[in-house]
Amino acid sequence: MLALVIFSVFFILALAGIPLMFALLATTAGIVMAYGMQYPLESVFLSFIGGVEPFILIAVPLFVFTGELLAQGGVGKRIVEFANVLFGWLPGGLGVVTVMSCLLFGGVSGSAIADTAAIGSLVIPAMLARGYSRGFSAALVAVAGTLALLMPLSIPFLVYAFVSGVSMRTLSMAGLVPAVLSGLALIAVCMWHGWSTGVDKGGKPASLREIWKAGVNAGPALLMPVFIVGGIWSGYFTPTEAAAVAVVYGLLVSMFLYKDLKYRDIPGLLLKAFMTSATVMLVIGATGALAWLITAEQVAQQMANWVSSVAHVKWVFLLMLNVALVLLGIFIEPLPALLMAAPLFLPLAMAFKIDLVHMGVIMTANLAIALYTPPVGGTLFVAARLAKASIGEITRHLWIMMAATFSVVILITYVPELTAWLPRLIAAWG
Repeated sequence: MLALVIFSVFFILALAGIPLMFALLATTAGIVMAYGMQYPLESVFLSFIGGVEPFILIAVPLFVFTGELLAQGGVGKRIVEFANVLFGWLPGGLGVVTVMSCLLFGGVSGSAIADTAAIGSLVIPAMLARGYSRGFSAALVAVAGTLALLMPLSIPFLVYAFVSGVSMRTLSMAGLVPAVLSGLALIAVCMWHGWSTGVDKGGKPASLREIWKAGVNAGPALLMPVFIVGGIWSGYFTPTEAAAVAVVYGLLVSMFLYKDLKYRDIPGLLLKAFMTSATVMLVIGATGALAWLITAEQVAQQMANWVSSVAHVKWVFLLMLNVALVLLGIFIEPLPALLMAAPLFLPLAMAFKIDLVHMGVIMTANLAIALYTPPVGGTLFVAARLAKASIGEITRHLWIMMAATFSVVILITYVPELTAWLPRLIAAWG
């Protein structure tokens, strides 16, 4: 089966330490030559270029730059202060503050790495000072940071919308309820940890005056996702234009309102955003080349035939989908994993009459779990560095959080109404 050969070759190269872009291109070109396929190698090059040409992908570097702006521009600090006033008095209060801060900042940045770095750098020192272990602090920040992928400005949502053809505005609203449910599951873990260990038993609730002051201070940052998503939903601008608006809004808030960002900081942020975006776009192009081979050789149809022989009913297919996506995401970053998996699973989803918006939320939620799972685990390694914790220390606390978030993934997988009702409700109001 060609699909098995393709993925075996790719995983061998990737696990051997070859950079992801070269592993993808080598797999594509190697399979073409090894099987004597009648495709000129120029096809690989053209499909690589074609993979990064779509206009909507301009939004990727713009959203990456927005995340860098907000992470450095004082937005994260004010969000943490606001969350602390609202929730810091609960048992496990500082853990609850961490989850809520990641949820709110994720709605602004759309990037799990930016979310983890910005919030983690603020809350981890406070958690350690209050008596939380390094392992628990890092594990919580790593897991909570991935909530950004299910929030309205999620970069994986943008890429999935491009691949599948679904509406970005519908997809952005469909992920909101799953993100909140995942946040609530993590909050339950934090409250149980704080109560059972006695490390953070909570305290006195803040006064209305303190809540109002913190809310006004964080208001401009919290209004950003409302403004951006509202513009997309109402049709005032496209997702690509929304990314440009987000950059301008982020500059105005960070430089002129909060005044935590100076003109001299901009070149460094542009360079960081450029390096991140270049890496992402190169991998997207290489994934486009492999996706071309998968399409040309009808690998998706072969997979469909095999799955239909194994999974005769929808619930079995959905279970296989969840397992396959988590395993794929363990070895590959979410964006390339999404680009590789979508051409294979979307035809199967349509065959089982699964809504493609619902499918996008399921795929992104599973890949978010993989983002804090070794060995790739982007947010895991960011949090480990911030907390100065070993992977072994973190893993001891990671399993209960993984169980909490994966239970939400199973829930949204088999209860599609959780992803459908909010977009339907907003559409009815419109």
